[in-house]
Amino acid sequence: MPQLTETQAEDQQLLDKLRPSRIILPVLIGLGVVGFMFWRSYKPGDLAPLANAKPVWLLIMLAVLVARDAGYVYRIRYLTQKVLSWRAALDVIMLWEFSSCVLPSAVGGTAVAPVLLHKEGIPLGKSVAYIMATAMLDNLYYVLAVPLVVLIGGDALYPHEALQGGLVATLRIAFIASYVFVSAYAFLMVYAIFVNPRSVRRLFIRLFSIAGLRRWRNKAYQHGNELVLASAQLRGNGLAYWLRASLSTAFVWTARYLVIGCLISAFIDVTWAEFWLIFGRNLTYKVILLIAITPGGAGIAEGAFPTFFGKFIGTPTMTNFMVLLYRIVTYYLYLVLGAIFLPRWITRIFGKRDAEKVLHS
Repeated sequence: MPQLTETQAEDQQLLDKLRPSRIILPVLIGLGVVGFMFWRSYKPGDLAPLANAKPVWLLIMLAVLVARDAGYVYRIRYLTQKVLSWRAALDVIMLWEFSSCVLPSAVGGTAVAPVLLHKEGIPLGKSVAYIMATAMLDNLYYVLAVPLVVLIGGDALYPHEALQGGLVATLRIAFIASYVFVSAYAFLMVYAIFVNPRSVRRLFIRLFSIAGLRRWRNKAYQHGNELVLASAQLRGNGLAYWLRASLSTAFVWTARYLVIGCLISAFIDVTWAEFWLIFGRNLTYKVILLIAITPGGAGIAEGAFPTFFGKFIGTPTMTNFMVLLYRIVTYYLYLVLGAIFLPRWITRIFGKRDAEKVLHS
């Protein structure tokens, strides 16, 4: 069997990560958890609020979902300085979302995104730089949003009503620790990209030369090189470039965190104070998803949802219905869209033969 070239190996690795058969496991896990939750607590009368659904809020939720994806498409197109066409930008975002759904949450679509951009004709170095820019902006949004929601929600951000004191304390520690880590990493990326990337690379190498961390030294060195490269690619962009990227990032993440509040409001009467508390709890809910090891957080996202949002919904049966609906519009929808966009993209980039090969794998 002839040895694959580096490009062929990269292509094969990408197609393997995106193959449609990866849908099966997260769907089975997610629906299995929701099914168990329904089986354990189902009471037909508890679904009465469905009869009082508010179509306006359902339309708002759909508008938020569309606006979020449109914001992602806009951001990636303008971050890449319009090298991507609108169609290519849409394909990249849909496949990025798809890969986030079928790969573990800790890995997410970020591992696939640079290769997607590279296959769209952007040099690999620039592709890595653009994805690192999105990661930096995403982290900075979290860094700025957390103090705001803590100021608004205070201790109510933690689900005291669903967790015992010890578990609340553990969640609080995890939330604070994740915030400190994300903040440190975000500002380190800002310093590396705009000030001195080589000093950050040296820091990574020294840090991962410590006993117990040496197994990740090569990865740290590679990441340091990527920061140096990203700095060279991005530092010359003007204020308008970064302002547009920052505003679009704030837009898409705010829309992302609004979905649950809109969904609950479509069936349950909530006050504006509760609506914004739901928004804030999304940031503590995210801590659970960050450590999820299943594809797209399947099973873990469903299982944790009632703990954080059940208070605003009411009965366990209705809460479980909301879990299912939430995952349909924010997770299963992207599995379906990915399965639709994937063959079209592969046919456009690689040709019809590879598309058929992936679809039947």
